[in-house]
This record gives sequence, C-alpha cells and structure tokens, in this order.
Amino acid sequence: MIEQRRSKRFELRLPIEVTRKSFQPVSVSGQTRNLSAGGVLFATNLDVEIGESIEYVIHFPTESPEGTSVNLHCLGKVVRFEKTLSDDGEPVCLVAATLERYEFQR
Repeated sequence: MIEQRRSKRFELRLPIEVTRKSFQPVSVSGQTRNLSAGGVLFATNLDVEIGESIEYVIHFPTESPEGTSVNLHCLGKVVRFEKTLSDDGEPVCLVAATLERYEFQR
C-alpha cells in the first residue's frame, strides 16, 4: 500500500479536551492516538458529524521547574468519525480532525 498522507504522523498518547463542537460549548476528554502537522486522531466518547467545526486542547506534559503546563489550543473540522471498541473492550469514538488554526498556551 502506498502512503498518501501529506505529513508524517507521530504516535502520541496525550490528554485532549474537546471544548466546542459547531457552536455548542462542550467539555469532553479523550486521548490522542496520533498527531501530524495537518491534524489529529483521538479517542473520546463524543458523537460528532463529518464536516463539523471542532475546538480542542491538547495537553503536553512538561518538566519545567515552575510546574507550568503547555497546551495546544486548536480549531479544525472533523474529517473522519468511527465508533469502535477500545483496547479494554469499551465503546469509543475515533475522531480525525484537521488542524486549521492553533495557539500554544501556558
């Protein structure tokens, strides 16, 4: 199979929080599966529609002496949605979203 992705994906398991879908504020947590310069794949329990706008925050671990965290605040659109089972057999939603705009926050 030929790889057709535009940018390299990095397998990272990081906490993620969806804060808005379309115009509705939400607060649903999940975990990233992989990241690239163009988007993210994450597991959560939030139902979304393909093409729907989404706002999410990825939490990066830090080892700073001040104890501050680094978060990536992102805006994008849902490009793929799949209901499946997690590694422990629980139902989970896999969401692939673009990374159209972002801002690092401390």
